[in-house]
Amino acid sequence: MNAASLVQRVAGISGALAVAAGAYGAHGFRHSEASDYQRELYDTANKYHIYHSLALLGAARCRKPALAGVVLLAGMGCFCGPLYHQALTNDPSFSKLAPIGGSLLIVGWAAMAL
Repeated sequence: MNAASLVQRVAGISGALAVAAGAYGAHGFRHSEASDYQRELYDTANKYHIYHSLALLGAARCRKPALAGVVLLAGMGCFCGPLYHQALTNDPSFSKLAPIGGSLLIVGWAAMAL
């Protein structure tokens, strides 16, 4: 399997997980006793998760799909992961990873231009 094909498959899995997380946010998490800030964190994580799952589809078609795909995936994990975690647990212990993840997302988009 070549890099483009693998990145495309990862994009599909990530997109499916993003939709599932969005459904949980709309039907389960929304009705919990979470604060408005936790709900906002969850919504932000989910939006970035969906947007960057779509970006992975684009990464599969660029000249360096492995580079762009790995950097975008790492950025999603480091940005969305801590936001989802803090939203669900109210524990900010991983929040320092979010700026690193955001930077990786920027680099991932730039990598698609190479």
